[in-house]
Formats: sequence, C-alpha cells, structure tokens
Amino acid sequence: MPTVYITAPPDAAADLASQLVEERLAACVNRVRCRSTYRWEGEIHDDDEVVLLAKTTEGTCDELMARVEELHPYDVPCIERFEVADTTESFAEWLGAAVDSVED
Repeated sequence: MPTVYITAPPDAAADLASQLVEERLAACVNRVRCRSTYRWEGEIHDDDEVVLLAKTTEGTCDELMARVEELHPYDVPCIERFEVADTTESFAEWLGAAVDSVED
C-alpha cells in the first residue's frame, strides 16, 4: 500500500488535501508544517511548507500523483511515492474502502 509524500505551500495544502480525499484518490491526508531549504533557479530559498502524506491504494496511486501535478501551484512539485511494508489489517481494509467505495 503506497503513501505519497507531497510538499505544498501553506495556503494551498488544505485545499489540496481535501480535494484528494473528496475525489477518493486518498483515504486520508496528514498535514505537517515544516520549513524547507532548497535551491531553485540558482538561489537558495528557505520557506514554510506543509508536508502532505496521502494514504492511497496501489490501483489509485498513479492517478493521485497525476492529479496532484494538475492541482499543485508549484512548477515542479515534490511528489514521492513510498511503499508501506506493513500495516494493520483493519487499517488496510478501511483505506481500501475509503478510496474504492462509490458511496459515502
């Protein structure tokens, strides 16, 4: 079961997370504030960002990543897939139902 790691500006993170859950691309998206230091266009930047951890299914992961690219305000957003090696059966069942279900 994959988790997708995304960084986003604080003013876009909540909407992005909500959209992914609303569209059933993610069962849950955790938002964690962070400070990022990075090089962009030859300059060093130090900015507030939000880490989004989107829990999804194998069958939905590629669609989620593509949707993040569409919605994200950055020209080159950080979107990284991580494989979860193990989880509880009850969590895996909930996650699958939350993403794959067509009913609320």
